[in-house]
Amino acid sequence: MPLTPVKIIISAGAGPGDNRKVCERLVPIFKEHQIDVDVSLAKNGAEVTELARDAARGPYQVVVAAGGDGTVNSVAAAVVDTDKTLGVLPLGTLNHFARDLKIPFDPEAAARTIVAGHATHVDVGEVNNRIFVNNSSLGLYPIIVRERKKRERLGHGKWPAFFWAAIQAFRRYPFLNVRLRVNGEMLDRTTPFVFVGNNEYAMDLFNIGLRDRLDRGVLSIYITHGTTRLKLIGLAIRAVFGRLRDDKDFMALFSNELKIQTRHKRLRVAFDGEIEPMEAPLQYRVRQRALRVIVPEDAAAK
Repeated sequence: MPLTPVKIIISAGAGPGDNRKVCERLVPIFKEHQIDVDVSLAKNGAEVTELARDAARGPYQVVVAAGGDGTVNSVAAAVVDTDKTLGVLPLGTLNHFARDLKIPFDPEAAARTIVAGHATHVDVGEVNNRIFVNNSSLGLYPIIVRERKKRERLGHGKWPAFFWAAIQAFRRYPFLNVRLRVNGEMLDRTTPFVFVGNNEYAMDLFNIGLRDRLDRGVLSIYITHGTTRLKLIGLAIRAVFGRLRDDKDFMALFSNELKIQTRHKRLRVAFDGEIEPMEAPLQYRVRQRALRVIVPEDAAAK
C-alpha cells in the first residue's frame, strides 16, 4: 500500500539510547522508497500525546510511534478512531507490543517493515474510555510504577529503580477489596492486584508474558485470592516455572468486558507502564480489531 506521507513521533526518554539520532539514520530508508517523512521529537509523554493527536488530524496516512510501550499506547489512542495506520519503531526497554506482533527490534529492520506496508487489525483494551494495547492493572503494580518514576527522576537507572520500587511496594503490601462483574457473575475478592490483559497471556515456562494473538476479542483477567507476602513470592516463582495456572490462590478469567467496583472513589490505574487516577467503578472492554498496525508480512497473513 502507498505510505506517503509518514509521521514519526520520537520519545526522547524511551530506552537507553539517543532515539533522535537513531531515527535520523532511518530517514534515508524512507527516502529511497520516495516516502515523505516528518519527524518530531517529544520530550515527555504529554508531548507525545499532543503530537499524536495533531498527526491524527493531519495528512499523514501512517503515524509511527518511535519509543517504548508508553509511546505506542499514546499514538495508538490517537489513531484508533481514524483512518490512520500505526507504525512502530521499538526503541524502548521492553517493547511488549512490538514483540507480540513480531516487529523487529532492530531499528533498520523495523523501518523496512514500515516501508513494506503490510498491515493487520488488532484489538485494543479500554478502561473508562482510556485505551491500552498491552495491559492494565491496579494494586501492587501502579505503586511500583509510581515509585520507579520517582527514583528515575532522582537519577536512578530503570532497572535499579524498578528493583527498589518493588521492594517498597512489598513493604507496604496493600490489599484491595474488589467486586468484579464478569461473564454475568459477581465475584468479591481481597487481593493485592488485578491484572487485565488485551488478549490472553501465556503462562507456560518458555513463553510466560507473551501473547500469540492480539485479535481474538477477549480480555484476560488475572487475580490472586487474599494471600501473604510469602505466598505471593511463591506465586511469582511458580509463574517463572510455568505452574501458575494450577495454583489454588490464582484465578484466570476471560471475557470481552469487566466491571470493577471498590469502596474507593478513585483508584490509581496502570496501563502500558503509565499511571492515571480514575473514578470508580472501572469499566473495561475489548474493542475487537479496532487498531490498524503495520507488521511483518508473515504476521499480517495470520
